[in-house]
Amino acid sequence: MKHTIKRRDFLKMAGLGGIVYASGLAGWARAGTPAEDFYFVQMSDAHWGFEGPPNPDARGTLPKAVAAVNSLEPPPDFIVFTGDLTHTTDDPAERRKRLREFKGIIGGLRVKDVHFMPGEHDASLDKGAAFQEFFGDTHYTFDHKGVHFIVLDNVSDPAGKIGDAQLAWLSSDLAKTGADVPIVVFTHRPLFDLYPQWDWATRDGAAAVALLMPHPNVTVFYGHIHQENHHLTGHIAHHAARSLIYPLPAPGSQPKRLPVPWDAAHPYRGLGFRETGVEQAGRDFELQEFPVQRGAS
Repeated sequence: MKHTIKRRDFLKMAGLGGIVYASGLAGWARAGTPAEDFYFVQMSDAHWGFEGPPNPDARGTLPKAVAAVNSLEPPPDFIVFTGDLTHTTDDPAERRKRLREFKGIIGGLRVKDVHFMPGEHDASLDKGAAFQEFFGDTHYTFDHKGVHFIVLDNVSDPAGKIGDAQLAWLSSDLAKTGADVPIVVFTHRPLFDLYPQWDWATRDGAAAVALLMPHPNVTVFYGHIHQENHHLTGHIAHHAARSLIYPLPAPGSQPKRLPVPWDAAHPYRGLGFRETGVEQAGRDFELQEFPVQRGAS
């Protein structure tokens, strides 16, 4: 499924809750800079090591997703995993085993420019120590074709905070980023209070949003909630990704945050990955959602 929408129409309709596939990526050709279109893939919440009835194919969906992404033509410029690469465990040796197995599986991706960030399942029990052994820093920046990408860590702190030190780092980075530079933020938990009762929030997320607000072109992509969700804080668009293991219910739609039961008739419903196209030459943009089986064998 594919939607293309102009930014002015997105801003009108977002408040109606009618946009299913939308992104704030628009109008990103900088003055004096040649416009370059590109797209990237977001994958999230693989929970490698999970076993249980919500997904009897728990060891199959990640390889299927890798095969599906490998089938994309042309291939994406890069891929980003927005956390919960593995499922939580109290055993440090088992945590490293799962991270090692995950890294081996995604090593089969055709695109080798892959960026990682932890989820609370990967990092909250050891403040990200094991994750860093396999994937490096938990927060960092990179630039691609005129877009500034920021990876924030709101999971290594078991209290679910970004923390003063990282907020100071973010402030320093943004101070060096021109107002005409489009910014994409990747994070695991939502930066706004989506549903704090289910841990769907960041305790100091408002401080990060406040730092981002002076920049006119900011989009946030996150995971954690295992479903699509689209939200605006001022002009900043926030988009949640589906998971690669099991879907979760809509925020507050039931008493407990329990996975949506497996549907044998539609076994991969609610699972998938997304690609985001950055069309810098015009004011159109595009976000597409794909099921994990697309292109899989």
